[in-house]
Amino acid sequence: MNNKESLKDQKCIPCSIDTLPIQGNELREIMEDLKSGWELVKDIQIEKVFNFKDFKEALDFVNKVGAIAEEDGHHPDIELGWGRVKVKLMTHKIHGLSMNDFILAAKIDDID
Repeated sequence: MNNKESLKDQKCIPCSIDTLPIQGNELREIMEDLKSGWELVKDIQIEKVFNFKDFKEALDFVNKVGAIAEEDGHHPDIELGWGRVKVKLMTHKIHGLSMNDFILAAKIDDID
């Protein structure tokens, strides 16, 4: 599966409680479709640190991430600090990763 060009063009679709998390080889293949910097944490979460020249740039980025998250109805955990933003993605309803997490990650990577 190679979704590098298409992940950012997809829309998040709400998961149900019985949706199975992405695991194993499929999980690793989809990870390869993301830009560098995303880390897989315990096979249930992905996270990435973005660095900026100051707090204002970091805050502007957080606001852009928030707008995308609202539009797609899928919300990351975000840590904001001076010149640094850490984005964590996981589908809490299924306690693991869904395609929505990767779609949102690709859209976040596409922010100017």
